[in-house]
Amino acid sequence: MRTTLNELASDLASGTVSSTQLVELSLARIADETGEGARAFVKVQADKARTAAKAADDLRKAGLAPSRFAGIPIAVKDLFDLQGEATPAGSKVLGKAVPAKADAPAIARLKAAGFIVLGRNNMTEFAFSGVGINPHYGTPANPYDRATGRIPGGSSSGAAVSVADGMAAAAIGSDTGGSCRIPAALCGIVGYKPTASTVPLKGALPLSFTLDSIGPLANSIDCCASLHEILSGTSLAGEGERTVAGLRIAVPQTVVFDGIEPEVARTFEAAIRRLADAGATITEIPLREFAKVGEINAKGGFSAPEALAWHRTLLEEHGEDYDQRVRARILRAKEQTAADYIDMLHLRSTYIEETNRAISPYDVLAMPTVPMIAPTIASLTADDALFVKTNLTLLRNPSLINMLDGCAISLPVHQEGDAPVGLMLAAAGGRDAALFANARAVEAALRH
Repeated sequence: MRTTLNELASDLASGTVSSTQLVELSLARIADETGEGARAFVKVQADKARTAAKAADDLRKAGLAPSRFAGIPIAVKDLFDLQGEATPAGSKVLGKAVPAKADAPAIARLKAAGFIVLGRNNMTEFAFSGVGINPHYGTPANPYDRATGRIPGGSSSGAAVSVADGMAAAAIGSDTGGSCRIPAALCGIVGYKPTASTVPLKGALPLSFTLDSIGPLANSIDCCASLHEILSGTSLAGEGERTVAGLRIAVPQTVVFDGIEPEVARTFEAAIRRLADAGATITEIPLREFAKVGEINAKGGFSAPEALAWHRTLLEEHGEDYDQRVRARILRAKEQTAADYIDMLHLRSTYIEETNRAISPYDVLAMPTVPMIAPTIASLTADDALFVKTNLTLLRNPSLINMLDGCAISLPVHQEGDAPVGLMLAAAGGRDAALFANARAVEAALRH
């Protein structure tokens, strides 16, 4: 099902395909024993999806479809509340938690538009890693190279694999330090991190209330834009159609290229050359402000203490049942004092102010989403030091934008058959509509 939401909506409108057929195709793909469905999903709602598909087909026949996307199957990350179900967030300790009384508002908005939830996607436990490994439910292998068993990226691991492997037309994830963009980049799809305040966080199990955001993973910029409009309840109209000719693209030089793997560097540079050839104005800028994020995160950043505040009772009672790597990251918060936390708040405020001032002359920032291709699951499972290093490397570039309270999108720029490489386009917070307009132009130029 590697088609866009617009293509599926047109097929549904013309009668070329029915919602029932789309759902059955998705369920068959999930159930395929040669695929990754058993690891990409921790729960499949087959009966509910079939019932919803029949209802969608009946409503469309009666001319009462709630939106042009009604009847399209999607997946949601395991940290979102779904009415009547526990919300385990990739853990074992919450498997028998009190069932949610209502859908998370973001998911309720998608259902109101007629999207059909296929089930809950696997994820890094409690969303606290960019690698995507889950010792409780298994780790879905990256569709690019399943035979070798490469990581999918995290924390929205199952979300990315379900889209990249054609199990769902799109998926909804969360992004605290890159958790939509990292797996999108490693799996070769599009992932979006919005300005955090635009999509309600209620009903999504938190990692960091300072940095959390909710975004889509899908097959095109347009797909993510359509989903963001529904998730946020706002329109992205008004920016108009653009081309890359004259687009002012800044390429930061501080931090983002450190330790970059040659294949990623070549692919990124080729993409930037193509944009320049299409008329974009490319400017390399120091953007030394990016170096300040390492200082802010030196003692665990915001995620560790904010996660500890949520998890401390569970950790005392069930600490041995956690993924021990996740547990260790949460407990790093004990290295912080209240004064350290207040210092972080001030440092972040200064970082946002100074960085936004530095990037204001440009339309968009461009950088590699992550500076590496996906390593193998086995290599990281066997080596704790390599796991920690890889996790920090994957999170580094995306988290620069979370700390900025900005918006960012990752789109694939590799050649077919090559290892997936993501190009991250980013902008200051509140510029979601402009970013989507610019990203569409970039996507079109690279496609041609």
